[in-house]
Amino acid sequence: MADAPVDTTVSAPVAVVGAGPAGLMLAHRLARAGVEAIVLDTRTRHEIETTHRAGILEADVARDLVETGVSDRILREGHEHEGTELRFGGRAHRIDFKALVGESVWLYPQTAVFTDLADARERDGGTVHFGIEDTEVLDIATDAPRVRYTAADGTRHEIRARYVVGADGSRSMCRDLVPEDRRVRYGKEYPFAWFGILAEAPMSAPELVYAHSEHGFALISQRTETVQRMYFQCSPDESTEAWPDDRIWETLQARVAGADGFRLKEGPVIDKTVLRFRSFVQEPMHWGSLLLAGDAAHTVPPTGARGLNLALHDVKILADVLVRALSREGVAALGDYQPQALQRVWRAQNFSWWMTRLLHTAPDASAFDLRRQLGELDNVVGTRSGRTYLAEQYTGWPVSAQD
Repeated sequence: MADAPVDTTVSAPVAVVGAGPAGLMLAHRLARAGVEAIVLDTRTRHEIETTHRAGILEADVARDLVETGVSDRILREGHEHEGTELRFGGRAHRIDFKALVGESVWLYPQTAVFTDLADARERDGGTVHFGIEDTEVLDIATDAPRVRYTAADGTRHEIRARYVVGADGSRSMCRDLVPEDRRVRYGKEYPFAWFGILAEAPMSAPELVYAHSEHGFALISQRTETVQRMYFQCSPDESTEAWPDDRIWETLQARVAGADGFRLKEGPVIDKTVLRFRSFVQEPMHWGSLLLAGDAAHTVPPTGARGLNLALHDVKILADVLVRALSREGVAALGDYQPQALQRVWRAQNFSWWMTRLLHTAPDASAFDLRRQLGELDNVVGTRSGRTYLAEQYTGWPVSAQD
């Protein structure tokens, strides 16, 4: 289809494949610098907006949403968490982020971040095409790449750009455009998954609770005053159909139970899903006129809440690099993108792996493994250095806390 006729041809300095938070935030940042970007996605806006995603935002990411003019809704509807709780041995241990590193995180769903960004693009007159099909990215080895797509009405269109950004998620087709003999893919599959639920219930705790017990791992999160998000460790092949509400609540209650009498507030389960775990990084993140950002280049297990934050950090670097590349500095500016992005990516990979291993029970774990794990948890909560390490990592190495 590369040479087939098209109905329209337009030009823009940057074409962005993927209209999730990463793609939209990149377009927003570029627009603020006077650079036009056209964004497109196979999903409709409604599909993205109604796909429930949890969201813990780092302090710096939350500030960026407000300070770059996306929206201040996070300040009105988000929940600032100044710490988190680790439960093990039947007891609660709070990690006080504010006291340890002077920062907090924000509970703010990814769907809300998307809505804010989509509204901002519409408000600012940005071009975003949702619900398109048959996307092709062509000529990335040249300085005149093209993106072709079919609109919802069946018409065929072409974008002629100087750079194309692949922000098309964990099933990215853009990353496959990097020649196989020039790319390296690092990955790890985990032998467990999360069984996630949304429940109509009051909040059980003011902040996130990570629970490790002889019965297995659980994470107690929040969504609103009346709807909560919770997870527990399960097999990757688990079927949601095998889990009626009573069995779900029995499992969750057993995993958070302790001598302090803590219990979850129950209610009807309105959504169930099984979330598989995977660590993935593709290098390079830049090839020819193509650059990768967010889940298209890397994914992490959800335990450390790094995925969305990494994506938004990528595009913060990338926006600056593209502005420089489109000016007198030229293509040489692109060389700064991957080293800066990957430093944080691999830090986050390490933290996500560490926290996953710290809290979950491997299927083949021995009695020694379980006792050693409790010793590590005790080291984390029982020493200032352990608590500080977790706080620094979880809050995303905030600028205000750096030396």
